Amino acid sequence: MSQPSCSDGSLAVGEPLAGTSPQAVAWVALEQNGPWGPRALTDSHLDPGVGRAFEEVATRHDVRPSLIRCPGRHADEHAPHEAARRVLVASTHPRGSWLLEGAVEEPGAVLGLDWAALRAGDQQAVRRSLPSLLPAPRPHLLVCTNGRRDVCCAVKGRPVALGAAAAHPGRVWEVTHTSGHRFAPTAVLLPAGTLHGHLDVARAGALLRAADRGETILEGSRGRSTWPPPAQAAELAVRDEHELLALDALEVASHEATGEGSWVTQLRHCDGRSWTVQVTAEESEVLRAESCGKALKPMTWFAHVTERVRS
Repeated sequence: MSQPSCSDGSLAVGEPLAGTSPQAVAWVALEQNGPWGPRALTDSHLDPGVGRAFEEVATRHDVRPSLIRCPGRHADEHAPHEAARRVLVASTHPRGSWLLEGAVEEPGAVLGLDWAALRAGDQQAVRRSLPSLLPAPRPHLLVCTNGRRDVCCAVKGRPVALGAAAAHPGRVWEVTHTSGHRFAPTAVLLPAGTLHGHLDVARAGALLRAADRGETILEGSRGRSTWPPPAQAAELAVRDEHELLALDALEVASHEATGEGSWVTQLRHCDGRSWTVQVTAEESEVLRAESCGKALKPMTWFAHVTERVRS
């Protein structure tokens, strides 16, 4: 009997999504049409030297680099010297998340960003470093569709990207990699940096409408990339317990390891409430694949105990 796709296998065993977002305080997405390989930044029509430098400088500053393209049939455009491509730059911290958009004539222009300012959330300094960037009026959704990285992302992600883009033109993109193939279709909402799995077209649209209200959707949420994975799980636990939907209602005040596979996270609400959440990494005997074609591994998740801090 053939092994099911990684996303079908994950769904079948009910794998928890909380705490599975990659950690990044900011995201930079550069438009690059044409085919994407498994490591798209250096395996596409983008100059591999530019792609490699883009990846290296972003990683040094805790920024997630990505390539994007418009959903649908993507012509084999943007040869090495072709001009004018869109750029999205997002800072995810809840005390001041923001999204900039613009265009560059040469892809290497993104290397001139003030990366230290981006890491610090300094929007004005980032804009000075790349003046073509302007504040985006509304959030954007980036849906992972890179089938060369994992077939689930293409088979399940592309229809979601296409359907959501038809309903929300100019706000939905295909993106190279958001991690968590087994949760496909998966997407990141910018500027909040929240990741979401098991999407369909209806929920993708609901995410954008909620973001327009300054809110999130908890069903299918993987966590906010601003925080380490255990803190993502802690935040989602508090949100779920108290039905907190406002995107910027909570921030991680502190987070530390307390032992092997255990952490304590202090969460603070903008109204002054706070919680202490004990998180532990748990492993099950249930097996699932992290990606299509990979060996089965035990399913892991974050368990939690939440306590309200009395002021």
